[in-house]
Amino acid sequence: MSEITGFTADTAAALPLYVLDREQFAAWKAGQPAATQAWLASQGFTAGAFTTALLPGADGLAGAVIGVGDRADAYSYSHAPHALPEGSVWQLASELPAAELALLQLGWGLGSYRFDRYRKRHRAPARLVAEPTGEVADLIAASLRVRDWVNTPTEDMGPQQLEDAARALADAHGAQVEAITGDALLKQNFPAIHAVGRASHRAPRLVVLRWGKDTDPALVLVGKGVCFDTGGLDIKPADGMRNMKKDMGGAAHALALAGLVMARGLPVRLTLLVPAVENAIGPDAFRPGEVIATRKGLSVEIDNTDAEGRVILCDALTFASEQKPDLVLDFATLTGAARIALGPDLPALFSNDDSVAQQWLQAGDATRDPVWRMPLWRPYLRYLTSGIADLANAGSRMAGSVTAALYLERFLEDGQRWAHLDVYAWNDGERPGRPAGGEALALRSAWAMLKQRYS
Repeated sequence: MSEITGFTADTAAALPLYVLDREQFAAWKAGQPAATQAWLASQGFTAGAFTTALLPGADGLAGAVIGVGDRADAYSYSHAPHALPEGSVWQLASELPAAELALLQLGWGLGSYRFDRYRKRHRAPARLVAEPTGEVADLIAASLRVRDWVNTPTEDMGPQQLEDAARALADAHGAQVEAITGDALLKQNFPAIHAVGRASHRAPRLVVLRWGKDTDPALVLVGKGVCFDTGGLDIKPADGMRNMKKDMGGAAHALALAGLVMARGLPVRLTLLVPAVENAIGPDAFRPGEVIATRKGLSVEIDNTDAEGRVILCDALTFASEQKPDLVLDFATLTGAARIALGPDLPALFSNDDSVAQQWLQAGDATRDPVWRMPLWRPYLRYLTSGIADLANAGSRMAGSVTAALYLERFLEDGQRWAHLDVYAWNDGERPGRPAGGEALALRSAWAMLKQRYS
């Protein structure tokens, strides 16, 4: 996976870097030589958000200013690695408060990223004289893992590769992993996962990672691992299928968050569950109108084979609830309805516990990694009514993200504390620090919430 780039310990060629917002810039500019003031004025530079100005000197480049907006947002600094000259080296011209320095390093690490598994980078990032350590390094690494896993095409990121990713994390942190694969899913009572994945030439599976002390509170993370989603027999149109390698984005988030929990030594008894399948078309594909069994014992009529994510998650959530944990969190690229409601950047949060939801909302504000709470409006369960089964997996186009969350909630034990994040896991276009492709959304706020809850 991608290494953290954009940093160096070599100061020999380092140039001074000024990190300023608009208010600071005016005072700083007044103290500069007249020629520098004129140079900046000629460009209309005011240190606005995501801007950069190179400062000329007698021998060429003498320094640079990066303009920042919200100094509490790591992404305010993330434009610098690719806005400053390729391969250049920069050292802070003055000290920053510890919190801002951590955010600068986090933003620089995120902004330096480019997915280069299949081609060479077009250019190297500028380098900052720094060495991210501790939580900052772990947050960068976790975010880059999500991006890499989501960006990787399905041929190289199928169910087996998701299992491999879990095993690599387990090896790094002393965890245990088992995988229930193929027909073993039926024998061990995970029939819904099997039904969705049985048509693929790559066997479906449930990946289970366990870590931590038995005496610590139990936490279960669940991630939707649909490694490619054709839509099944309710096949997607071409434009809807184009980026469906990213339909394992929920699994990527859950895996990365599990890595953070283990790397930071959070005092919890962690279980990670990744139902990993490919929703393929073939002679054995599950069909619209079928009634399938679930681990919970509820029968589900398949109204739409393109609503498959909730079908694999329902078995995993039942298993999660059987562990009687303090908290279950699930992550899923579940519905287009959530994107219509909230757009690509704002994951939809559903929770049956107000304290958990509030903690995550507050963590999102503090980390500038937001979520938006949506309602578990239970009267809308009427949209999941089936005439021949306990419930349908889909139904009306009304309130699509709400009904998906309500479906998931049916498979938890009564009283089980739970939160569900409907996340896009993708950048549709290039923005400062956010290259087009896979993205970690609400990962940092999820970690901040868990840290507050369990530390």
